[in-house]
Order: sequence, then C-alpha cells, then structure tokens
Amino acid sequence: MREFTVLDLLDLDLREHNHLQLKCIAGRSGLSRTIKNSKISRPGLALTGYFEDFSGSSIQLIGRAEQSYIEMLEKKNEYENIERIFSYEPPCIVFIGGYKPSEHFVELAEKNATAILSTPLESSDFSRRLYSQLDEVFAATMTIHGVLVDVYGIGVLITGDSGVGKSETALELIERGHRLISDDTVKLKNISDTFLIGTGENPLLAHHMEIRGLGIINIANLFGIGAIREKKHVQLSVVLENWESGKQYDRIGDSLTDTYLGITIPKLVLPVRPGRNVPILIETAAGNERMKKLGYYSSKEFDQNVLKWLESEAARKMYFNSDEILSGGDGEIDQ
Repeated sequence: MREFTVLDLLDLDLREHNHLQLKCIAGRSGLSRTIKNSKISRPGLALTGYFEDFSGSSIQLIGRAEQSYIEMLEKKNEYENIERIFSYEPPCIVFIGGYKPSEHFVELAEKNATAILSTPLESSDFSRRLYSQLDEVFAATMTIHGVLVDVYGIGVLITGDSGVGKSETALELIERGHRLISDDTVKLKNISDTFLIGTGENPLLAHHMEIRGLGIINIANLFGIGAIREKKHVQLSVVLENWESGKQYDRIGDSLTDTYLGITIPKLVLPVRPGRNVPILIETAAGNERMKKLGYYSSKEFDQNVLKWLESEAARKMYFNSDEILSGGDGEIDQ
C-alpha cells in the first residue's frame, strides 16, 4: 500500500461526505506527513510528563480534559510537556468537540510542521468513526480473479477458470435486478479480522464488463446507477467449473468453505453445463444464505425431519411387533 498521509485522510473524509467533519485550522505544511498505523491516542498522561508508553506515531486527540489541562499549563508558562509531544512528530493533532488551540499551540504546530485538525464531533463518536475509517485503510488486502455481485443483500464472490462463464453469469444476475461491485478483478480487505469487504481493484474500471463476442460494456450506462455499488461485505463464495460426469458434487450443502485473509466464508461449487441455469442457482444460494443469517437452516431442518420420520417408523414397528406377540400372531390376545 502506498503512504497514507493526513491530506489523504481529509480527502477520504470529503469522499465519505464529511463523515468525520474534519478541517485543517493550522500547520498546513504538515499535511503531507504520513499516518503509519490505525491507532489513535489521547495524550493526557503525556501532558502530565509521563511519556513511558506514549504512542507518538499515532494520531493525537485533544478532548475537553486535555484542552483544560493545556490551558492550565499555558497559564503557568509550562510548555515543556507540550513541546515534547510535538518532538515525537505525530501525524496530526485533532481537537474534538469544537475546541480550538491557543495561539501558542498554533505557533508550535507551525514551527514543527504538524497539522492541527478540528471536528465538532464528540470524543466517543469521532473515535468510533475514525477507527472505522483507519481499519479499512490499513486492512490486509489481496486481489483475486473473479466477479463480485450483490444478490439479495449477500455479497457473492464468483470465481472459476477463465472462460467458464463468470461474467455472463453476473450479467444475467444484473439483468434480474442485482448489483455489480466488480468484474474480472476483486480486491478483498480483512476488516478487524471479522469480515471481508470486496471492491474493484481499479474504481474507474470496476463497473465495466468484458463479454466474449460482445466486447466491453458499461453496466451503469446500460442498466442505470442502481445496478452498481462500490463495495460489499463478501458472505458467499461460488466456484464455477465445467461439469465432470464422474465427479461427486455436494448434494446437502453446509460442508464447503473458502478462506481469504484468514476469514472463512461458505463455498458452493456449481458445475456448469448446457441447460443448467446457473444465475437462478446463485440466486437461490444467496437467498438460502440470507435465511441462515436469520437462523433458518434448510439442511438442519431436513435432518431433523428425517430423524423424526425414522423414530416414528421405529415406534410403529415396535408397536405392531409387540401386538403380534401378545395376540399369538392372529391378531387376538391369547387367554
């Protein structure tokens, strides 16, 4: 990944419609400073002089308590701890809750080329939003060859050998009202070791499709802006492969998985041959996966019904056998 700077953070905030509501109020010469990790820090202890575990390479947040303590230090002309924080060259210092730095603090920021940002958001709200943004920026990533489609709210990653029909299948799904995230290459991100987010490797090309015999098509132009989206939580892997008559395919489900970046998701292997409607099968699989999210498992219900049937059959056989024994085999009970 290329270096992510404070200016990139501001640009990301603009693209996310001012999600963090950040603006630079001082130290613009420090906007090119690199943000090296997704950590954020509250320098309260550092302001008191305790720098033992101070995370100087993290974004520093100044809230109400820190602001009050800084004002107290400045009234006493005790600037040593404040200056020492700047000596660690933090990526930037953010004043949250609408608080603003003093003139002396601004002078230190300009002198040390450290960007000072401001947001009207309160501490907990801003921290949660910032962590969410940085987790995605610094997430582990990988790029795979495939197609990512949003089907019934389920992110379906379609993979398979070249020429097996991935793009044609995705095109049929789009025609049926589902949405394309990316064709040909999909960039996966591990978010907090919890879920996978899929996007296009190149945002400018992600919503174009290459269809053999037809050429390059623009999905947004042909089907409208509602037929595309930028990213999606990947929840199901579908592998397309040419039908092999001697191969045994899974008939029950719930047994196959795929693992990407340490995160495991359910997998289906769909054999492709003429006359098989693969898009409808994927629709059904996505719908079934959505039912699982709601706590309904078709295969488990099937197993339970089979067990109930077997138990009832066994009970009936036991009853009839015991009745025959008591009646001597002719249906009448011996006296």
